[in-house]
Amino acid sequence: MREYSVPATVTVRAEENLLDAVYANAAEHAGEVLVRIQEGSEWRGVTAAEFATRVTDVARGLIARGVEPGDRVALLSRTRFEWTLVDYAIVAVGGVTVPIYETSSASQIEWILTDSAAVGIVVENAGHAGLVERSAAQPRFVLEIDGGAVDTLVADGSSVPASQVEERRAAVKADDLATLIYTSGTTGRPKGCELTHRNLLTEIVAVREVLAELLNANSSVLLFLPLAHVFGKVIQCGAIASRTVIGHTPDTKNLLPDLQSFHPTFLLAVPRVFEKVYNGARQKAHDEGKGSIFDAATDTAIAWSRAIDTGGPSLGLRLKHMLFDKLVYGKLRAATGGQVRAAVSGSAPLGERLGHFFRGVGLPILEGYGLTETTAGITVNAITAQRVGTVGRPVPGHGVRIAEDGEIMLRGDIVFRGYWQNPSATAEAVEDGWFHSGDIGELDDAGYLTITGRKKELLVTAGGKNVAPAVLEDRLRAHPLVGQCMVVGDGQPFIAALVTVDPEALPAWRERNNKPASGDPSSAADLVDDPELRGEIAAAVEEANQAVSRAERIRKFRILPADFTEAGGELTPTLKVKRAVVASQYADEITALYAPADTPAPA
Repeated sequence: MREYSVPATVTVRAEENLLDAVYANAAEHAGEVLVRIQEGSEWRGVTAAEFATRVTDVARGLIARGVEPGDRVALLSRTRFEWTLVDYAIVAVGGVTVPIYETSSASQIEWILTDSAAVGIVVENAGHAGLVERSAAQPRFVLEIDGGAVDTLVADGSSVPASQVEERRAAVKADDLATLIYTSGTTGRPKGCELTHRNLLTEIVAVREVLAELLNANSSVLLFLPLAHVFGKVIQCGAIASRTVIGHTPDTKNLLPDLQSFHPTFLLAVPRVFEKVYNGARQKAHDEGKGSIFDAATDTAIAWSRAIDTGGPSLGLRLKHMLFDKLVYGKLRAATGGQVRAAVSGSAPLGERLGHFFRGVGLPILEGYGLTETTAGITVNAITAQRVGTVGRPVPGHGVRIAEDGEIMLRGDIVFRGYWQNPSATAEAVEDGWFHSGDIGELDDAGYLTITGRKKELLVTAGGKNVAPAVLEDRLRAHPLVGQCMVVGDGQPFIAALVTVDPEALPAWRERNNKPASGDPSSAADLVDDPELRGEIAAAVEEANQAVSRAERIRKFRILPADFTEAGGELTPTLKVKRAVVASQYADEITALYAPADTPAPA
């Protein structure tokens, strides 16, 4: 299959905009809780009417600050209620939100503010404000959320009539720019993606149709992914439009207790979160002497999920599944708050084994696929039509094409307007209405898309073999001890890998294997050549190698002393490896992998 499209069922009208849902909710469902704000161990409800009033009051303050229609206003903060409030207020005055990750460096902040010509910025704290004030970019105002930014804007706008906000928002049309989201920049300088109200509204309508069981007035979601990322932004806007109750948690260290107190009905996360949930549960079971039970429960869950797709589980499998549901699966569901119907995953491949495991325990993870340039998901799995291992079918009104070289091409109203002030890059990315994704994939006859690699990441060995690193890397990261990994071998005689050890799993491994640490027990610096650790990683490599041909297998690996981190510059905010950065930082280690005396004989 080379191309597959799904007909549109709804068209966004020219006069629609994102604010329509906020004020429609207030008019028609004034007393319903739309957002819940954490106050200590409790969650306080904010009604639809209260939310609309607060958006209007903050918007009045932005008008008082001189924000005009079309002006860009930056927003730099962790995931919290104020982000959502200010985001909608910016749009309400006809402005354009420019999200910035709260972990961004001074140079990244300076570039985004300068390139977007933002007239102002709302930051979370004094540290962020200092980064802005020391940069060459000088927006007209810098306000701190922790310093009372919301109250300041409300006070500023006290003399501005609410009718001015009404006039502003009524003038915003579907094809006006809503947000300028800069790509996370795994390579090169970030480019600003222009997303219009039509892009976002089309995405919301299409995704709500596919995920109707999750996005509705009887549902709730706890947001913890960065709202600076298009994935988080779309779920935020989709929840507001569908009256799905939203909560925010800025610190993922508190994620489990927050989930258990908020009780969401669905989750959204990136694959690394689900990998760590599985690995953490497995490690805990082994540490408590219950490893054999957990491993048997894992095999049963996977077998049960696979059987769903092949005629249904046998009686024996159903009985085993019922037993492990009481012993293991129910506890995993309880850890997420006990009410989760499904999770939505994006940004990177999850891996088929984990997909089957979570569906088998009653927490189906619906993988989708998209980019910033496609306003998040352009394909997604539905609960009632899930194919584990794929990223689903195109959402209504959109199409996917596989080019001759395997590149995924995408078309529809959620494809972005273009790159900000970069017409040459736009022309290169979009051809005859089709967006060049840069990813490699396959379509089956039913229109389900499978991602097999990244075009720019495709490795070509000295022997001419094309190797997609993602297949190996996904399998490697499934091992509890592996933190991150990067497969290398472009232009080399064989495939190799750099591997980091998960700092959360390492202390327990040290204790089990009598490896006391002279310093930080979560650091692998003293173990990179340890025979026992290398043996465990070698087993993980061998398991990963089972997914590929002999010519694609990892022949050598090197354990690195520290995990890749966002703070260290090796990961994007959505935990993707910045391959160019890692290749530069660990050039000596990569060179050592191919030292002539160490080169293995070809398989």
